[in-house]
Amino acid sequence: MTQPLDPEMFDPVCPSGLSPIRVGDKWAGMIIRCLEEGPRRFSELRVPLRGITAKVLTQSLRALQRDGLVIRNSHAAPGHAPAPVYELTALGRSILEPMNAACAWAADHWDDLLDARES
Repeated sequence: MTQPLDPEMFDPVCPSGLSPIRVGDKWAGMIIRCLEEGPRRFSELRVPLRGITAKVLTQSLRALQRDGLVIRNSHAAPGHAPAPVYELTALGRSILEPMNAACAWAADHWDDLLDARES
């Protein structure tokens, strides 16, 4: 079982929102980060992605599925009804390294990015 997601995983002033390099839509990169450690239920994803509506999360997950980065499976815990879980595919995992490089670049250029956005 994976550890619960940190509700503060995405700081509102973190470089993830500032980065001009995006995977898919606004939320896709953050969803991929949430799935990095293993499968997650929809409600688990909503914890660190507190600014996303259920409708937009559903749309983003479907787009990631369509692109082959995420799969949706049913998972039945003992004594519970099957619940859908989302997890990265091998293709989805392959994007983690380029995302790490993009995040490092954004962190290195944080001040320049802020200056450019403010001007």
